Amino acid sequence: MQAIACVVETGVYADDLDAAERFYGDVLGLAVRMKEAGRHVFFQVGDRGMLLIFRPDETRRGDPLPAHGARGPAHFALGIAMEDLDAWRSRLAERGVAIEHEAFWPGGGRSLYFRDPAGNSVELITPGVWGLPTGW
Repeated sequence: MQAIACVVETGVYADDLDAAERFYGDVLGLAVRMKEAGRHVFFQVGDRGMLLIFRPDETRRGDPLPAHGARGPAHFALGIAMEDLDAWRSRLAERGVAIEHEAFWPGGGRSLYFRDPAGNSVELITPGVWGLPTGW
């Protein structure tokens, strides 16, 4: 048996899926891969990841999948190239997204932290933070 290769799905929760779709589609430029009105909207992240935004009351019902869900803000990081950091900072400012914190990591990586409309903490992270073989 081989080791687990990667995180494929990251799930967070939002009561207002339309606001989530506008934010992740228009502000962050992610493509919608699947959606069900009032239940979820799923976005492709790069070439091997998915960001799943669920409406928590619907997923806790457990139909058709097992019940799951959470309340309250979550945190996740989306990888960007170091050379794109300034462009992302400008893009967020142009779209009225406030950067809460910028981190400078010992390994040379950097992070920008901000909130989505549901209050989730979103981080744009450059290579050099974790020292992983992939660069991240």
